[in-house]
Amino acid sequence: MEHKNSDKPVIAVLTAVIVLYAIVAVLGLTHHLELTEVEVEESPHVWSVIPFSLLLGAIAVLPLVGGAAHWWEKNLNKFYVAANLALVTLLYLAFLHPAGGVGFATHTLFHTVISEYIPFIVLLFSLYTIAGGIRIAGDLPAHPVTNLAFLGIGAVLASFVGTTGAAMLLVRPLLETNRERKQVAHTMVFFIFIVCNCGGLLLPLGDPPLFLGYLNGVDFLWTLNLWKSWLFVNGMLLAVYFLWDHFYAYPRETAPDVRTDEARVHALKFAGLWPNVLLLLGVILGVALLDPAKPFPGTSWHPWFYLREMVMLAMALASLTLGSHHVRRENSFDYLAITEVAILFIGIFVSMKPALQILGLRGAEFGLDSPAKYFWASGWLSSVLDNAPTYLVFFEAAKGETANRWSDSSQMAQVAVPLLKGVSLGSVCMGAMTYIGNGPNFMVKAIAEKFGVAMPSFFSYLLYSFGVLLPILALNLWLFL
Repeated sequence: MEHKNSDKPVIAVLTAVIVLYAIVAVLGLTHHLELTEVEVEESPHVWSVIPFSLLLGAIAVLPLVGGAAHWWEKNLNKFYVAANLALVTLLYLAFLHPAGGVGFATHTLFHTVISEYIPFIVLLFSLYTIAGGIRIAGDLPAHPVTNLAFLGIGAVLASFVGTTGAAMLLVRPLLETNRERKQVAHTMVFFIFIVCNCGGLLLPLGDPPLFLGYLNGVDFLWTLNLWKSWLFVNGMLLAVYFLWDHFYAYPRETAPDVRTDEARVHALKFAGLWPNVLLLLGVILGVALLDPAKPFPGTSWHPWFYLREMVMLAMALASLTLGSHHVRRENSFDYLAITEVAILFIGIFVSMKPALQILGLRGAEFGLDSPAKYFWASGWLSSVLDNAPTYLVFFEAAKGETANRWSDSSQMAQVAVPLLKGVSLGSVCMGAMTYIGNGPNFMVKAIAEKFGVAMPSFFSYLLYSFGVLLPILALNLWLFL
């Protein structure tokens, strides 16, 4: 069977990158790839965060504004915005930063790309590509218990294949199952709450903020310490959903719709499991075991720099070459979504540098001195901005606070554990408060609307999040933080 045209150049690039890395590794040059970040002793000017704020504002607002929304849909236009704002930041670092200079700006750019951006985007690309080769199709009776099972499975999968991967695997079969029902919008909102956000708490693979924490020194398995919050928040959301669907939504379905739903039943069919399930496991093991900053378990050998990323790219290449191309066509798989993420995040990673430096040096001045304050500060910003850069901003602030007031407490990656819990929980869970808090939120909304589901407007969605999610998160904060 022929490859799709869009796959051929990707396969060629992946092959070339892996071969080139193998040559570099054989020559013993991999240690030259890593750059240490320049220590900054003087805080940037406050107005230096304007490009970062403008980029996040564009991401949040432009998709909601009439004609601008159509212009913003094109990835090339996103690139123009992200690249120009990143360039403004680099010019500031080169000529106006108190400790800056051309060399400082150049070093910052290379460190950002090599040590932060590439590992981040390679993980997302690998999970996105492999998950795109798996298809779940079918139409089950859309009983409350059936929908509850979809959401519960998604809550578990999200931590292991990422919130984006879990959402893309399950959203279509869930919509197919509920095609005959009219009361579906609440199911998709809870899907966003659980599968696109709160389910991803347990591993760095689960949600981009946690992976950024891993790249900045947080142990791979540390996030398992959040299991009580994961269990409580997702358990409460599942319970509220079941009560809502069982006692309110399902009884409102018309008798003809219920009979049609019961008659049109097709068992779930899984396609593309081979070899993609094993490849997903390979990505998980690669992330867990091939951290260049730590020795390989049971040895004194440190994995070569970028070996982890090459393993993940090899898994993606194997999925594209060995997996079923028919399954990818059935999934309407393409690279538009991951290209959008890659474009926006290179701008975000560069333009947020001044904000990170300010918080690292002056975090104590902002009154963030308790886990609860870090939870709400990172959480509210994650609600209206993308939660990955928001996590990094408050991660850096927590480092400064730890050095000032929490130096005697247990620490992880130079951050006091209670503060790190607050930042992690706030960034991940409160990314579900709006459609724009996390990338998969809008993706699920768009797919549901293509299926004919009348999804809540931006502000109607807030009624769900403030009425259901926020009280559960506040109770979790009181119990476990």
